[in-house]
Amino acid sequence: MNAVSPTMADRVVVVGGGVAGLSVALRLAPRPVMLVTASPLGLGTATGWAQGGIAAAVGVDDAAALHAADTEAAGAGLTEPDVALRVAQEGPALIDWLVRIGVPFDRAEDGALALGLEAAHGRRRIVRSGGDATGARVLEGLVRAVLEAPSIEIVTARACDLLRDTNGAVAGIVAERDGALFRIPGRAVVLATGGVGALYGATTNPPGAVGRGLALAARAGAVMRDMEFVQFHPTAIAVGADPMPLATEALRGEGARLIDEAGAPVMAGIAGGDLAPRDVVARGIFQALQRGRTVYLDARGGLGTAMPDRFPTVAGLCAAAGIDPAVQPIPVRPAAHYHMGGVKVDAYGATSVPGLYACGEVSSTGLHGANRLASNSLLEGLAYARFIADGLDAPPPAAIVPEAVSMRAGSHLPALRDMMESKVGVVRYDAGLASAVAALEPLAESCDAALVALLIARGALARRESRGAHWRSDFPHIAPAAHTETTLAELVAAPHAIPSAEEALTP
Repeated sequence: MNAVSPTMADRVVVVGGGVAGLSVALRLAPRPVMLVTASPLGLGTATGWAQGGIAAAVGVDDAAALHAADTEAAGAGLTEPDVALRVAQEGPALIDWLVRIGVPFDRAEDGALALGLEAAHGRRRIVRSGGDATGARVLEGLVRAVLEAPSIEIVTARACDLLRDTNGAVAGIVAERDGALFRIPGRAVVLATGGVGALYGATTNPPGAVGRGLALAARAGAVMRDMEFVQFHPTAIAVGADPMPLATEALRGEGARLIDEAGAPVMAGIAGGDLAPRDVVARGIFQALQRGRTVYLDARGGLGTAMPDRFPTVAGLCAAAGIDPAVQPIPVRPAAHYHMGGVKVDAYGATSVPGLYACGEVSSTGLHGANRLASNSLLEGLAYARFIADGLDAPPPAAIVPEAVSMRAGSHLPALRDMMESKVGVVRYDAGLASAVAALEPLAESCDAALVALLIARGALARRESRGAHWRSDFPHIAPAAHTETTLAELVAAPHAIPSAEEALTP
């Protein structure tokens, strides 16, 4: 197995080419960075598909404390208040930073930032670019800046294992390209590998979003937190595509409504209605579908007519599916969209394993709690990129321990996706979760996707309550607020065990 630039052990290895990975690489300058991306730069990342925008308290009627309060409310008791405030305070400066690197945000006639409204936000604070093309525009700006940065070296390869030194610290990665394995040593590794949506049959995420970084961290012994919390976006466009195209939540902020085939409002009688938090809306649509109804997002009229200008991404997706939103409602259903759980990190993005950091969706920072507030994901990745760069002080690695690498790719993904959709989806129950756990346990050792799915299913089985994005039909009530934390060693030590609520939930 070869090594890339073996004399560069003072560099940081960043794995992932979305907003989190690119931002970390830029923030670390002028320190040397090896940026490892599974796909060519700018492709294969959920960032480029993000339609909503970036939440930032920049309006004259807004403040970081108000943004933090909305974040806490959406997080259903598991958002950490100090984290919410710290991240919200970063918002205005992060928008300024993106403007400086060339991201063109939408502006009002007076030149001020044009601010949108999304569900569960008490103010207009969604900063957008190109209407609903914010993710793509931000990604383009970050890619340009990375390509111009002399401190960043880029390698297109798949991270398949972590290197450890004789002190037990992470000291780089093992990567694979075209079937060949090679080592990339470094003084620290930052995982910015995205989420888990592609573990589900219905998802808005790219096909590569199967939790690879989560598996790397878990196998290294990192603490995994709140893995059961998977957010299902309520309005994926139901036209048979995989991944499913997305109808941004901002449409409902601008007046689109959820209706059934008879034109009746789907969210009638539910607090918050069409602008309720995502978990509430997703369950409302799911339950309507379970009763045999068909659900549509109705933007007919002025909003649908203006969609090509105001929401060009959704307009294009609708056109590709033969839908004219000016005269036709858009068929929608919930789909796996964002993972609130992840590798537990501290205020500077450090995991429990020396030398290993995590940023973005792969991490659990304490910001999202049980249910992410809309448009806080790009914000979190941008904020923690700076926190990591400011706090990263990993010592040079000692001698690297020889390793035996297993590819652990597996061939179980189609069946696994079907099972996760039916057993570990929007609404969960004991028997379904237990059957998923039993099916996943024998696969987890040899398949990273199965390991991550098992961590999600085991967390969901242990959490005997309904909170945020985790809804148990057999435990519909809320219990005292607590996180679930586990390591792979603990998981292996208790196969098939169903812990009590007291054993599973840690304060």
